[in-house]
Amino acid sequence: MAKTIFITGASRGFGKIWAEAFLKRGDKVVATARNTDTLNDLVAAYGDSILPIQLDVNSREQAFAAIEKAKQHFGTIDVLINNAGYGLFGTIEETSEQEARDQIETNVFGLLWVTQAVLPIMRAQGHGHIIQLSSVLGVATLPILGLYNASKFAVEGLSETLAAEVKPFGINVTLIEPNGFATDWAGASAINTKPMEIYNPVREAFQAGITEDSFGIPEATSDAVLKLVDSENPPLRLFLGKVALPWVKQVYEGRLAEWEEWSDVAAAAHGK
Repeated sequence: MAKTIFITGASRGFGKIWAEAFLKRGDKVVATARNTDTLNDLVAAYGDSILPIQLDVNSREQAFAAIEKAKQHFGTIDVLINNAGYGLFGTIEETSEQEARDQIETNVFGLLWVTQAVLPIMRAQGHGHIIQLSSVLGVATLPILGLYNASKFAVEGLSETLAAEVKPFGINVTLIEPNGFATDWAGASAINTKPMEIYNPVREAFQAGITEDSFGIPEATSDAVLKLVDSENPPLRLFLGKVALPWVKQVYEGRLAEWEEWSDVAAAAHGK
Protein backbone atom coordinates (compact mmCIF):
# COMPACT_ATOMS: atom_id res chain seq x y z
CA MET A 1 0.00 0.00 0.00
CA ALA A 2 1.31 3.45 -0.91
CA LYS A 3 2.46 5.60 1.98
CA THR A 4 2.80 9.33 2.54
CA ILE A 5 6.37 10.23 3.48
CA PHE A 6 7.45 13.59 4.93
CA ILE A 7 11.19 14.22 4.41
CA THR A 8 13.12 17.22 5.66
CA GLY A 9 16.32 18.37 3.98
CA ALA A 10 15.27 16.87 0.64
CA SER A 11 17.24 19.26 -1.58
CA ARG A 12 20.31 17.02 -1.82
CA GLY A 13 22.10 13.96 -0.44
CA PHE A 14 20.17 11.22 1.33
CA GLY A 15 17.01 13.31 1.47
CA LYS A 16 16.70 13.72 -2.27
CA ILE A 17 17.86 10.18 -3.06
CA TRP A 18 15.29 8.67 -0.70
CA ALA A 19 12.52 11.01 -1.86
CA GLU A 20 13.00 9.82 -5.43
CA ALA A 21 13.13 6.17 -4.34
CA PHE A 22 9.74 6.54 -2.64
CA LEU A 23 8.27 8.38 -5.62
CA LYS A 24 9.51 5.76 -8.07
CA ARG A 25 7.58 3.03 -6.30
CA GLY A 26 4.37 5.04 -6.05
CA ASP A 27 4.46 6.65 -2.62
CA LYS A 28 3.41 10.24 -1.95
CA VAL A 29 6.25 12.48 -0.76
CA VAL A 30 6.26 15.78 1.07
CA ALA A 31 9.75 17.13 0.41
CA THR A 32 10.98 20.12 2.37
CA ALA A 33 13.95 22.35 1.62
CA ARG A 34 15.06 25.90 2.31
CA ASN A 35 15.01 26.43 -1.47
CA THR A 36 12.28 24.42 -3.18
CA ASP A 37 13.76 25.16 -6.62
CA THR A 38 16.13 22.27 -5.86
CA LEU A 39 13.09 19.98 -6.12
CA ASN A 40 11.90 21.14 -9.55
CA ASP A 41 13.28 18.04 -11.26
CA LEU A 42 11.28 15.74 -8.99
CA VAL A 43 8.13 17.82 -9.50
CA ALA A 44 8.61 17.63 -13.27
CA ALA A 45 9.05 13.86 -13.13
CA TYR A 46 6.41 12.91 -10.54
CA GLY A 47 3.82 15.70 -10.64
CA ASP A 48 1.13 15.56 -7.98
CA SER A 49 2.85 12.74 -6.11
CA ILE A 50 5.28 15.23 -4.57
CA LEU A 51 4.48 18.29 -2.48
CA PRO A 52 7.47 20.64 -2.11
CA ILE A 53 7.38 22.85 0.98
CA GLN A 54 9.83 25.57 1.89
CA LEU A 55 11.01 24.94 5.43
CA ASP A 56 13.74 26.16 7.75
CA VAL A 57 13.61 23.53 10.50
CA ASN A 58 15.09 26.03 12.96
CA SER A 59 11.67 27.71 13.02
CA ARG A 60 9.22 25.83 15.22
CA GLU A 61 6.37 27.83 13.70
CA GLN A 62 7.39 26.84 10.16
CA ALA A 63 7.74 23.20 11.21
CA PHE A 64 4.20 23.04 12.56
CA ALA A 65 2.83 24.88 9.52
CA ALA A 66 4.60 22.52 7.11
CA ILE A 67 3.26 19.43 8.85
CA GLU A 68 -0.26 20.85 8.85
CA LYS A 69 0.00 21.73 5.14
CA ALA A 70 1.13 18.19 4.36
CA LYS A 71 -1.75 16.70 6.36
CA GLN A 72 -4.29 18.93 4.62
CA HIS A 73 -2.85 18.09 1.18
CA PHE A 74 -2.45 14.31 1.40
CA GLY A 75 -4.77 13.53 4.32
CA THR A 76 -2.19 11.52 6.26
CA ILE A 77 1.48 11.36 7.20
CA ASP A 78 2.58 7.76 7.57
CA VAL A 79 6.33 8.31 7.85
CA LEU A 80 8.45 11.25 8.98
CA ILE A 81 12.12 11.24 8.01
CA ASN A 82 14.04 13.93 9.89
CA ASN A 83 16.98 14.23 7.54
CA ALA A 84 17.81 17.96 7.70
CA GLY A 85 21.14 18.76 9.32
CA TYR A 86 24.78 19.51 8.60
CA GLY A 87 28.29 18.82 9.84
CA LEU A 88 30.47 21.26 11.79
CA PHE A 89 34.18 20.50 11.43
CA GLY A 90 36.55 21.85 14.05
CA THR A 91 38.01 21.04 17.46
CA ILE A 92 36.12 21.91 20.62
CA GLU A 93 38.41 24.81 21.48
CA GLU A 94 38.17 26.27 17.98
CA THR A 95 34.37 26.32 17.95
CA SER A 96 32.75 29.71 18.41
CA GLU A 97 29.62 30.23 20.49
CA GLN A 98 27.54 30.95 17.38
CA GLU A 99 28.86 27.90 15.53
CA ALA A 100 28.05 25.69 18.52
CA ARG A 101 24.56 27.12 18.95
CA ASP A 102 23.77 26.87 15.24
CA GLN A 103 24.86 23.22 15.13
CA ILE A 104 22.63 22.21 18.04
CA GLU A 105 19.80 24.45 16.83
CA THR A 106 19.54 22.66 13.47
CA ASN A 107 20.55 19.10 14.28
CA VAL A 108 18.68 18.79 17.59
CA PHE A 109 16.01 21.46 17.94
CA GLY A 110 15.08 21.40 14.25
CA LEU A 111 14.49 17.66 14.50
CA LEU A 112 12.57 18.14 17.75
CA TRP A 113 10.18 20.75 16.31
CA VAL A 114 9.20 18.61 13.32
CA THR A 115 8.82 15.56 15.55
CA GLN A 116 6.56 17.42 17.96
CA ALA A 117 4.48 18.73 15.07
CA VAL A 118 3.78 15.29 13.58
CA LEU A 119 2.98 13.45 16.81
CA PRO A 120 -0.65 14.60 17.22
CA ILE A 121 -1.40 13.50 13.65
CA MET A 122 0.17 10.09 14.11
CA ARG A 123 -1.55 9.59 17.47
CA ALA A 124 -4.92 10.40 15.91
CA GLN A 125 -4.22 7.95 13.06
CA GLY A 126 -3.15 5.24 15.47
CA HIS A 127 -0.02 4.59 13.45
CA GLY A 128 3.17 6.20 12.18
CA HIS A 129 6.90 5.78 11.85
CA ILE A 130 9.39 8.50 12.84
CA ILE A 131 12.84 8.01 11.34
CA GLN A 132 15.63 10.18 12.71
CA LEU A 133 18.82 10.52 10.69
CA SER A 134 21.45 10.18 13.37
CA SER A 135 24.97 8.92 12.63
CA VAL A 136 27.44 6.33 13.76
CA LEU A 137 28.92 9.41 15.46
CA GLY A 138 25.87 9.38 17.72
CA VAL A 139 27.23 6.26 19.45
CA ALA A 140 30.98 6.65 18.92
CA THR A 141 33.06 9.77 18.34
CA LEU A 142 35.80 11.17 16.17
CA PRO A 143 37.97 14.23 16.85
CA ILE A 144 37.35 17.39 14.78
CA LEU A 145 33.60 16.72 14.96
CA GLY A 146 32.90 17.38 18.63
CA LEU A 147 29.77 19.52 18.29
CA TYR A 148 28.40 17.27 15.55
CA ASN A 149 29.05 14.25 17.77
CA ALA A 150 27.25 16.04 20.62
CA SER A 151 24.25 16.86 18.43
CA LYS A 152 23.85 13.27 17.34
CA PHE A 153 24.30 11.93 20.88
CA ALA A 154 21.41 14.25 21.81
CA VAL A 155 19.30 12.90 18.95
CA GLU A 156 20.00 9.37 20.18
CA GLY A 157 18.84 10.08 23.73
CA LEU A 158 15.81 12.07 22.62
CA SER A 159 14.68 9.44 20.13
CA GLU A 160 15.21 6.41 22.37
CA THR A 161 13.07 8.11 25.00
CA LEU A 162 10.47 9.06 22.40
CA ALA A 163 10.25 5.45 21.20
CA ALA A 164 9.16 4.29 24.67
CA GLU A 165 6.68 7.15 25.04
CA VAL A 166 4.83 6.73 21.74
CA LYS A 167 4.89 2.96 21.26
CA PRO A 168 1.46 2.62 22.96
CA PHE A 169 -0.01 4.87 20.25
CA GLY A 170 1.14 2.62 17.41
CA ILE A 171 4.07 4.88 16.51
CA ASN A 172 7.49 3.42 15.81
CA VAL A 173 10.79 5.28 16.05
CA THR A 174 14.01 4.37 14.25
CA LEU A 175 17.45 5.95 14.40
CA ILE A 176 19.40 5.58 11.16
CA GLU A 177 23.13 5.56 11.88
CA PRO A 178 25.20 5.75 8.69
CA ASN A 179 28.96 5.61 8.49
CA GLY A 180 30.54 7.99 5.98
CA PHE A 181 28.94 8.22 2.55
CA ALA A 182 30.03 10.10 -0.55
CA THR A 183 27.46 12.91 -0.25
CA ASP A 184 28.42 16.56 0.05
CA TRP A 185 27.94 16.38 3.85
CA ALA A 186 31.66 17.00 4.32
CA GLY A 187 31.80 19.39 1.36
CA ALA A 188 29.40 22.14 0.36
CA SER A 189 27.00 21.35 3.20
CA ALA A 190 29.64 21.54 5.92
CA ILE A 191 30.78 24.42 8.13
CA ASN A 192 34.44 24.69 9.19
CA THR A 193 35.69 26.52 12.25
CA LYS A 194 38.65 28.91 12.14
CA PRO A 195 41.62 26.56 12.68
CA MET A 196 44.22 26.92 15.44
CA GLU A 197 47.68 25.82 14.38
CA ILE A 198 48.24 23.89 17.61
CA TYR A 199 45.59 21.37 16.48
CA ASN A 200 47.12 20.70 13.06
CA PRO A 201 48.50 17.30 14.17
CA VAL A 202 45.00 16.27 15.28
CA ARG A 203 43.59 17.32 11.91
CA GLU A 204 46.35 15.48 10.06
CA ALA A 205 45.72 12.29 12.04
CA PHE A 206 42.00 12.61 11.33
CA GLN A 207 42.61 12.98 7.59
CA ALA A 208 45.10 10.10 7.58
CA GLY A 209 42.44 7.77 8.96
CA ILE A 210 40.12 8.41 6.03
CA THR A 211 40.40 6.00 3.11
CA GLU A 212 38.37 5.44 -0.05
CA ASP A 213 36.75 2.43 1.61
CA SER A 214 35.50 4.62 4.46
CA PHE A 215 32.70 6.01 2.33
CA GLY A 216 29.69 4.14 1.00
CA ILE A 217 27.68 4.89 -2.15
CA PRO A 218 24.66 7.04 -1.15
CA GLU A 219 22.31 5.58 -3.76
CA ALA A 220 22.91 2.10 -2.36
CA THR A 221 21.08 3.04 0.85
CA SER A 222 17.66 3.33 -0.82
CA ASP A 223 16.74 -0.35 -0.61
CA ALA A 224 17.55 -0.44 3.10
CA VAL A 225 15.35 2.60 3.78
CA LEU A 226 12.47 1.17 1.75
CA LYS A 227 12.70 -2.10 3.70
CA LEU A 228 12.80 -0.15 6.95
CA VAL A 229 9.65 1.81 6.09
CA ASP A 230 7.83 -1.38 5.05
CA SER A 231 8.78 -3.33 8.17
CA GLU A 232 5.96 -4.20 10.56
CA ASN A 233 8.44 -4.30 13.43
CA PRO A 234 11.20 -1.82 12.58
CA PRO A 235 14.34 -1.67 14.72
CA LEU A 236 15.13 1.20 17.05
CA ARG A 237 18.54 1.52 15.38
CA LEU A 238 19.71 0.72 11.86
CA PHE A 239 23.34 1.10 10.84
CA LEU A 240 24.04 1.87 7.19
CA GLY A 241 27.30 0.84 5.58
CA LYS A 242 29.98 -1.78 6.24
CA VAL A 243 32.11 0.38 8.52
CA ALA A 244 29.65 1.50 11.19
CA LEU A 245 28.69 -1.67 13.08
CA PRO A 246 32.18 -3.27 13.27
CA TRP A 247 33.60 0.03 14.53
CA VAL A 248 30.87 0.44 17.16
CA LYS A 249 31.43 -3.15 18.36
CA GLN A 250 35.12 -2.38 18.83
CA VAL A 251 34.35 0.86 20.68
CA TYR A 252 31.86 -0.80 23.01
CA GLU A 253 34.21 -3.69 23.80
CA GLY A 254 36.70 -1.09 25.00
CA ARG A 255 34.05 0.76 27.00
CA LEU A 256 32.80 -2.39 28.69
CA ALA A 257 36.33 -3.45 29.61
CA GLU A 258 37.04 -0.06 31.18
CA TRP A 259 33.71 -0.03 33.06
CA GLU A 260 34.41 -3.50 34.43
CA GLU A 261 37.87 -2.40 35.55
CA TRP A 262 36.26 0.32 37.64
CA SER A 263 33.20 -1.68 38.73
CA ASP A 264 34.34 -2.08 42.37
CA VAL A 265 34.79 1.68 42.69
CA ALA A 266 31.37 2.20 41.11
CA ALA A 267 29.65 -0.26 43.46
CA ALA A 268 31.30 1.20 46.55
CA ALA A 269 29.98 4.63 45.59
CA HIS A 270 26.43 3.31 46.13
CA GLY A 271 27.04 3.56 49.88
CA LYS A 272 25.18 0.47 51.03
